[in-house]
Amino acid sequence: MYLFADVEITVLAFLGIASGVLSTFAYLPYAIDTLAKRTQPQRASWLIWSVLGSIAFFSQLYEGAGSSLWFAGVQVTGTICIFLLSIRLGSGGFLNLRDCFILLVASAGLVIWYFTETAVYALAITISISLLGGSVTVLKAFRDPDSETMSTWFLSFIASTCAIFSVGAFDWIILAYPLYLFTLNGAIVVAMLLGRMRGTVTEDDFVFTTHEQHTM
Repeated sequence: MYLFADVEITVLAFLGIASGVLSTFAYLPYAIDTLAKRTQPQRASWLIWSVLGSIAFFSQLYEGAGSSLWFAGVQVTGTICIFLLSIRLGSGGFLNLRDCFILLVASAGLVIWYFTETAVYALAITISISLLGGSVTVLKAFRDPDSETMSTWFLSFIASTCAIFSVGAFDWIILAYPLYLFTLNGAIVVAMLLGRMRGTVTEDDFVFTTHEQHTM
């Protein structure tokens, strides 16, 4: 009985570490593109994601997350690193009125956490705000798939999958953050694929129409 328990713990630990390693490799292409000035991260967006990711990480830690913390920890670390790169190599300002409102709402979640002594509210607010911002990225990935790095989002999708299984129990509070990123990363990958398919179809239609006009 103890042997099987040890095996289960080992598997969960492996999945947790794997999610962290994959997340690390997911951020590397984006960081390299930023350093090479091929990509210009938007300063305000990465600042907001850094704050929200930090809240999510400490919420998970407070609620007793185990192996899945590797994933959340690397995610927020990678996000903060990209934000730091964006200070010099990014584009746009740091905060506008909308961004200040987002931070204000996130702060409200921290206040509720302080008075209720439960991190659920802060985590729920963080995920809700992040989903709103993520939907914009999904649309952007569909309309202009070449503006995003497929390897980053695909590896993040695999990492979030490992993080989900590393939880090892149906604890919806701890599962919430990896499930959110699983959904978001998967949606961005699908949006990029559909966007590229749409571009290919449009180009093929243009070639066919042009050829047809010449033959006529």
